Amino acid sequence: MDEQIDYAEMEAKLRSRVETLLNGKMTAMERQVRWRPSWFADVETVSGIKKLYIRGDRQSDVVPFPELKREADILRVLGEQGIPAPKIYGMCEDPVAIIMECSPGSRDVATASSDEERRSVARQYIESLMAMHKLPLEPFKAIDLEVPVGAEEIALAGVKAYMPLYQKNKICPEPLIEFSLRWLRDNIPMHRTRASMIAFDAGQFLFSEGKITAFYDFEFAMIGDAMTDLATMSMRHSYEPTGDTMSSLLTYYEELSGEKLDISVVRYHHAVFATVACMQFAGAIKNPKPGDPHDVYLEWDIALRKTLLNALSKNMAVDLVTAPVPTAQDSNLAALYTMLNDSAEQLSADTPLQEAGKKSTQRLVEYATVMSRYGSELERLAIVEATPFVGDCQSSTELDEKLEAFVKQAGPEHNAALLQYFSKQLSRRMAVCADIEIGISAQHIQDDILG
Repeated sequence: MDEQIDYAEMEAKLRSRVETLLNGKMTAMERQVRWRPSWFADVETVSGIKKLYIRGDRQSDVVPFPELKREADILRVLGEQGIPAPKIYGMCEDPVAIIMECSPGSRDVATASSDEERRSVARQYIESLMAMHKLPLEPFKAIDLEVPVGAEEIALAGVKAYMPLYQKNKICPEPLIEFSLRWLRDNIPMHRTRASMIAFDAGQFLFSEGKITAFYDFEFAMIGDAMTDLATMSMRHSYEPTGDTMSSLLTYYEELSGEKLDISVVRYHHAVFATVACMQFAGAIKNPKPGDPHDVYLEWDIALRKTLLNALSKNMAVDLVTAPVPTAQDSNLAALYTMLNDSAEQLSADTPLQEAGKKSTQRLVEYATVMSRYGSELERLAIVEATPFVGDCQSSTELDEKLEAFVKQAGPEHNAALLQYFSKQLSRRMAVCADIEIGISAQHIQDDILG
């Protein structure tokens, strides 16, 4: 089906549902240019113009909680409990979408009028985050959120949530992920026995005129360890600054809570989040589905694996080694990739969505071109360097099967060597992709998110 006709039909249904919900007339509707279908809309009602944000379904199999109503219910309860959140007007069932208030403001703290305002916004976020962590859990249990009990359930709440998705979509061995899962289970912070409502992917907020106006993006929210939010906020800070240094914000959280922060627990949850993020996209990388934002998932896969290795290195106190850049190989497909690049450049792009689609294609061709030159050498080195763990292997498939089996049963005495092995393989992949768009974002991953 033609994409434009499909979206026209989708938007007609959304318009009808919005007008029914608000008993008004939609006067404007603009699709947000991003990989997820979402829209900004104006609706004329008897009480004036209402500005809406319509958050559509991802339309891909990469989320542990696929029901958008779950996110709408969480935002509604947060608002009722005094946490800044957009008003939820209701749901559209076909197409599935949350119809909510369009909260004013920006996430970009660079738009603040001064350094003082940036720091104030950051502290307001910490204040609201702390307030959310102290909320009673009964209202969230009433909307069917699972309440973990005991240190193990609380520590691994995210792993439990993502595991069904991972197991369903996993079509081949994932040695690094399985290595991390074993380490997480072996190192649970047993003194953490209090559960809190958490964003899980924290650090997402809007502000206007120096005031926080809303928290947003709660599709991964759950009940777990509050330290998870400090870890994920710190991760996001590396590419989407919060407004102040992380050390200052963590100190402020500590002052508000009246409890000394255990940074080792924050680092543990850094590893948890990085692990489940890799689990989330593993299937989409190895078994891509039509319509997925393939270039985005490849970019995230590299960056998230770098994040995971950094997290494990800090938790294990292991300094990672960077491997030398591999030698490029001549490819008999070089002319073909030149043709593909030329063809991608000639694609028409008359709208912002078409331009985004063209850019995605160009990014994929660029990545494929690099892999055609380096891929065989990356595979050869991975096989050679895994010999101490799995012996001789004749193919990458055999290597991954043997290596996953090894990491699942390996004792802690192998952890440092395995971590260095995984780091070498990823550092080479990052090096050969350093100058292409899919690989650039991984270069900005910080070694220590709490620095």
